[in-house]
Amino acid sequence: MTTKTKDVKATLDEHLRDLRMPAIRDGYESAARRAAKNDLGYEEYLLDLVDQESQMREQTRIDRVLRQSKLPLEKDLGSFDLKRLPTKLVQPIRTLLDGSFVARRENVLVFGNPGSGKSHAVCAIAQELVRRSGGHRKVLFRPCSLVIQDLLVAKRDLKLTRLLKRLAGFDVLVLDDLGYVQHDREEMEVLFTLLAERYERGSIMITSNLPFSKWEAIFKDPMTTAAAIDRLVHHSVILELNVRSYRLEKARKTGKEAPPGG
Repeated sequence: MTTKTKDVKATLDEHLRDLRMPAIRDGYESAARRAAKNDLGYEEYLLDLVDQESQMREQTRIDRVLRQSKLPLEKDLGSFDLKRLPTKLVQPIRTLLDGSFVARRENVLVFGNPGSGKSHAVCAIAQELVRRSGGHRKVLFRPCSLVIQDLLVAKRDLKLTRLLKRLAGFDVLVLDDLGYVQHDREEMEVLFTLLAERYERGSIMITSNLPFSKWEAIFKDPMTTAAAIDRLVHHSVILELNVRSYRLEKARKTGKEAPPGG
């Protein structure tokens, strides 16, 4: 390598570092050799480099959005056993993976007994929304009991409007285990406020062990219950996972007691 070549390489590396193009910086020499070997033109060589940079940035964006989503990443599509589900449920779940329901601001409501795979299903779908959009769709996962506490603290500190605005920045909110823990009226009021704010503005994915007929136990009075259900169901996909507990089946095979949850 001549002194001139070294100077060009050093200057190019410095510029690419300043421009924050690590994939091009790491790959331009090997790409140049491929271009020479395959007799590629300048534009094709440049396209090769830009493709590498674009792919790296997309993966970095996906990884960042998934970290910020707080989704349990072990509950992904690869580890979700679709064969356990009735055939009539498999196609709706596959359809949800394309994310068109998000564009229509529809909700996804998943019901079933503990251990039926509700949480795993919505987490797997939510992860795919992020991955298949290249990280452009933002998702937030929160157990319902924790998001209620977040809302209560914000209300107490006179910051509820600010929190609701921040939550509105997510394309999808995943609220896990609605009704699993009983809450008082004030707690349900802030949850209803969140549901009302999201109505026709952004998608919510909810899991619950309780059918609609028992939601009055959640929202404490018939009118609030009816209003909450109306807002959620108006634009929604409803899945009922009436299958045996996956955790119970696994526990029986291993001789261990199944943990609680959905």
